[in-house]
Amino acid sequence: MSDPGRRDEFYALHAHLCRALAHPTRLLIIEELRDGPRAVGELVERLGHRQSNLSQHLAILREQRLVTARREGSTVYYALRDPRVTQAFDLLREVLRQVLREGERLAVAN
Repeated sequence: MSDPGRRDEFYALHAHLCRALAHPTRLLIIEELRDGPRAVGELVERLGHRQSNLSQHLAILREQRLVTARREGSTVYYALRDPRVTQAFDLLREVLRQVLREGERLAVAN
């Protein structure tokens, strides 16, 4: 991206997406959707959160186009829009584990 304005806009969008992911409940939702669509009721049961709370988090994930919603009768199913998001999560976890291992080594050395 040679145009600084477009570059800045791209990074602003990137930061906005990262803010949408910067909540443990939303990370748990994405993890639950890793293996396929889930009904809202199933997410409530599996995560142990109130439906109103999960609905707020799901709305943020939908706004950022990370998940899709599909209604069947009175049941709403959520799914990841792009399964590559779980690949990104896996990579971030690897980095986090490495950072934690390095921190443990430093703590032991001191």
